[in-house]
Amino acid sequence: MKELNHLADIFNNYDTFVIDLWGVIHNGVDLYPNAIKAIEQLKKNSKKIVFLSNAPRPSAKVINFLLKMKMDKKYLTNVITSGEAAMYAINENKFGKKFYHLGPPRDNSIFEKVKDGRTNIENSDFILCTGLLDDYGQDLEYYKKFLKKYISKKLICTNPDLTVHRGDQEEYCAGYIAKIFEQLGGKVIYYGKPHEEIYKMCFNYNEKVLAIGDNLRTDIKGANNINKDCLFIAEGVHRNEFKDETEIQNLLTKYNVKANYYQKELLW
Repeated sequence: MKELNHLADIFNNYDTFVIDLWGVIHNGVDLYPNAIKAIEQLKKNSKKIVFLSNAPRPSAKVINFLLKMKMDKKYLTNVITSGEAAMYAINENKFGKKFYHLGPPRDNSIFEKVKDGRTNIENSDFILCTGLLDDYGQDLEYYKKFLKKYISKKLICTNPDLTVHRGDQEEYCAGYIAKIFEQLGGKVIYYGKPHEEIYKMCFNYNEKVLAIGDNLRTDIKGANNINKDCLFIAEGVHRNEFKDETEIQNLLTKYNVKANYYQKELLW
């Protein structure tokens, strides 16, 4: 793995850039100015940019979120989310017609076309997990006790990420609840990175692709799974797991992944 001073040094080697959003482009509160400059340059050089996010919401909702942070809409022509991928399957009744939504109300848009199928957990065919409940927040013990009775049902996870940083605060994601469900003995079906299916929505097989992300479990593991080059952004979700740059390679070894390059933040 090579430290990359500037994305400008290698960008001509690739046709398509598959870029994570949270942790690379923004922190949930503000855009990262240097990352936006990099996107501007890729756009000027007519490179294909695909923003691929493990957000448990349709792409349109994520685009609106980015526009509110003052991101220019000209960069947002290709935004794909794990929620969008899951939504297609849910709308086709792939797992049954009745579901229990485990997640906050802000994620209701994921099942707006099949909202009549929402029911209580006892009568559901499957559990649709988009995140944590507002009423119980980060109380993991609640979810362990609650889900223990329902491990015979499938759980559909629309965000495989375990945690995310919102500003300076670390928060659990749907992936953490899915992990608990698996530990209890339940079966989980994941939508999003690092699972190969979602990448089919991003590019053609023959394109030269660089994946850029901050999450070793999802962004970098996903790139490894599809055998594409990747750039690890170190000052993202894993920023508290290493003291200095000499420990970054050890961090990748710990997660059993490989990256071609790393930067602390996305820099042109």
